[in-house]
Amino acid sequence: MQACVTLYQVETDIPSLHDNRGDLDRLRKALAMKLSGRTPVVPFQQLAHVAEKFRESGFKGTAVINHLPHGPELIDFFPTHPNVLPGMALDLGTTHLEASLIDLITGKVLATANRPNSQLVHGADILERIHFATKNDGLDVLHQAVIQSINDLTAQLGKTASVSPAKIRALSVSGNTTMIHLFLKLNPYHICREPYIPMANAPDPCPAYELGLDIHPAARVWILPNVGSYFGGDLISGILACDLDRKEEICMLIDVGTNAEVVMGNSEWLIACAGAAGPALEGGVAQMGMRAGKGAIEHIKIDPETGSIKYTTIDNTPPMGICGSGIIDLVAGLYLSRMIDIRGKFRPNRMGDRLIRDKESPAFVVAPAEETVNNTPVIISQIDLDALIRSKAAMYSILTTLINQVSMKFEDLENIFVAGAFGRHIDPRQAVVLGMLPDLPLQTYVPIGNSSLKGARKILLDASTWDRCHKIAKKITYIELNVNQEFMIRFSGSRFIPHTDHTLFPSVPFFSED
Repeated sequence: MQACVTLYQVETDIPSLHDNRGDLDRLRKALAMKLSGRTPVVPFQQLAHVAEKFRESGFKGTAVINHLPHGPELIDFFPTHPNVLPGMALDLGTTHLEASLIDLITGKVLATANRPNSQLVHGADILERIHFATKNDGLDVLHQAVIQSINDLTAQLGKTASVSPAKIRALSVSGNTTMIHLFLKLNPYHICREPYIPMANAPDPCPAYELGLDIHPAARVWILPNVGSYFGGDLISGILACDLDRKEEICMLIDVGTNAEVVMGNSEWLIACAGAAGPALEGGVAQMGMRAGKGAIEHIKIDPETGSIKYTTIDNTPPMGICGSGIIDLVAGLYLSRMIDIRGKFRPNRMGDRLIRDKESPAFVVAPAEETVNNTPVIISQIDLDALIRSKAAMYSILTTLINQVSMKFEDLENIFVAGAFGRHIDPRQAVVLGMLPDLPLQTYVPIGNSSLKGARKILLDASTWDRCHKIAKKITYIELNVNQEFMIRFSGSRFIPHTDHTLFPSVPFFSED
């Protein structure tokens, strides 16, 4: 396994009257012998620097090589072998950025950090940002905002690892199609307009200095390819992270964020689709909803007999809101304690003093004001519940529509890999109770964390992964749900807990209406 940037020890003959080759010619020939006969090119910006360093080092030392799709590139020369060769992997999210600093020599993670995406002030979701980008200088504003966010994150990583950002030799970027367009300053106008064609699906690696990134100017920026407008490089990363494209058995990958994106298949074939099932789960719809971060209620247990509630928060701090896994736990608990009916509607006669009136909607108090960080009760309203029911119905409908495309059953799946914060925090059993995930043995569900970041790391540490991810992109068959009649029919049938056909969920108690 060879990283995208590697070091080569070189020692050549010293120039003489009998050997008048130029310094770089001498170095490139010596490197060609180590690179299977491929002579590295030297970018003009690095030409004088590399030649001077080679001569100053006495014609021996360590060469730094970028392994690019078109061949090796010589970008630097050291008199001695460096102890660390930093690279940066980036998950370029719509709301948050997360990155790791990695030693390309050992593969060790030197630091990890995250921060909000500064584009948020110009639009909370993708469609708002596409609209903003098409007005006046909006595209430039969004581009500069994300570049600044990345540079701030780079500085944070460098400080943690005691590494100068200027020493970072490579950056791999995984993100959805719109985020990659804004990162590269490509107009996203056509992404959301039929026939939904991006300006580029597979950008070539480019030098960092051309994007204004605060890393080594000759570092290459590796961008994972998209499949289309609604299937980005972040999902290609997910496939890499769980090795779905190398499995013998048929498996499924679920990634829930702004959208719910699903891929299914094995080493022989892959099929995928995406749909809007994510916002209510990641805190985008519920009034008290928030991302899975400090102070978010992540797990809830309701005693079905007494109705008493116990909850835990991330970092065990006083609650300030509720994240997706907490919402799923809550609604499943409300159903099992019969505080809501199969439609997700409150049943006041079973709820006691926890049922209040919030504006024009009834609401359930999860955490009273005296327990919270800001003396505001954490509640879930009937409007929030209705949004969650739509989201869970969309999720199950996406999964069933996809698996029916290949005439299979959920029981035929070896594993279902669940990515992101959704997979890290969710209790699969509670999601099954809701009818969000199929009723399968719980060991079927495998959380894989931030798969977008994991895939980006693989690009850095194994140069062959670049070809692999492009082969994956070409292999995928994408199903467009917006025009799929089967999806709409299944969506209607899934808007009950757990489903209108309760035989699909034999392990979930079914309560007939009183």
